[in-house]
Amino acid sequence: MGRERHRASQHSTLNFQLTMSDLLPLLWLPGLAMLVLVLLSAFFSGSETAMFYLSPDELRAMRLGNGRERAAASLLTNPDRLLTAVLFWNLLVNMTYFAVSVVAAGRMAHAGERTAAGTFGVVSLAAIILFGEVIPKSVAVVFRKRLSVLIAWPLAAMVRVVDPIAPPLATLTAALRRAFWPHLTPESFLDSDDLERAIEASTASREVVQMEQLVLHNVLDLSEIRLEEAMRPRGSYQVMTPPIRLSDLRGPLPPGGFIAVREADSDDVDRIVPLLDLSFLPDEHLESKAIELLHLPWCATLADALQIIRVKKAAAVSVVNEHGETIGITTREDLLDALLIPEADRAKRLLRRDPVLEISPGVLHVEGITTLRHLAARLALQDYVPDEEENITVAGLLAEELEHVPEIGESIRWRGYDFKVIEVTDRTVHRVLVEKAPEPETEIEWTEAEA
Repeated sequence: MGRERHRASQHSTLNFQLTMSDLLPLLWLPGLAMLVLVLLSAFFSGSETAMFYLSPDELRAMRLGNGRERAAASLLTNPDRLLTAVLFWNLLVNMTYFAVSVVAAGRMAHAGERTAAGTFGVVSLAAIILFGEVIPKSVAVVFRKRLSVLIAWPLAAMVRVVDPIAPPLATLTAALRRAFWPHLTPESFLDSDDLERAIEASTASREVVQMEQLVLHNVLDLSEIRLEEAMRPRGSYQVMTPPIRLSDLRGPLPPGGFIAVREADSDDVDRIVPLLDLSFLPDEHLESKAIELLHLPWCATLADALQIIRVKKAAAVSVVNEHGETIGITTREDLLDALLIPEADRAKRLLRRDPVLEISPGVLHVEGITTLRHLAARLALQDYVPDEEENITVAGLLAEELEHVPEIGESIRWRGYDFKVIEVTDRTVHRVLVEKAPEPETEIEWTEAEA
């Protein structure tokens, strides 16, 4: 019986060796192709996770880094384009992988090895899930910044390859949506006034605390406040021309925490050096750390600026007038102040103090750069609604009403308050005295009986 077991064992070993020798010519080429496809699937799966898992702070730091870091950050300036390319390549690789695995399993089954063909199919499926999806994504989450830098250039090349076929794909998607969901309509528009009434109704039942109510109101106001009301006007920030050395930055941190960069032969600012985002400042050529500014018209709203800064991962936008000239800069921090700080005003940011000071009961000293919106809120003018054609600052209001450059001692009356110029600098109003206008005297009619 022992000899029979030994012979059976030798026979099974010989059959296994024969089976493997028969299968190797059928599997080595598909197996090599599947190995390459698994590596490509791991590349695209890990790339997707690493790139889209980067935090805004990491992206801002990478935009100021070396060439590879900037290339990785630039890919995320258009996230839809990047995601479309990555998903396209990953889908193409996975479909090719399964096609090759089906062909290889079919050859094995045709050779009479049905059990081996079934096992091969299960193993190939587990391999693509484990080594093409799970492990790469898990590693990419932990080492996202390092991997993003390594894959930046090859991934950028893959995105460029997909660019020519992206418009036809978008057209096909739109056609399919119209064919299968012709009655798909967007939700009805909800006006901001309706949202404000909903917030006020909810606070009546104590569902929203006071700070949350303030933030929600500020969010709704973003679509009404023009960008020029929140910008840092030209002259309130530091502008330098290359080359910029660290020794040129004398004294405290420049206003706003950035340096505006312009070329020697131009008056327009197209880049800034965000000093607050830099962990290391080189001694020479600070302009090498500059990032491009996004441009928006003066009539755009804060909501427009916040949207483009969020999507493009930008640090600031430049505000241009109708002639294309830069008239100011609005940073990401300025927009956050408008969201989170009660009674936020650009004058308060520029002066680093309250621009409206009460020197005696009912008498105020107001800085000329104070916005009328902020002053109206301080004066409790509930009916004040800014007009699109109206000046936004106290100084602009005085110049418009007087129709010339205001001088000390001149005054106007606005919404029941007297505005008197008390200080003028650089041909503009610096400070104004504001107090309640006296009530008009009413004439008393005497009758003969009273006489």
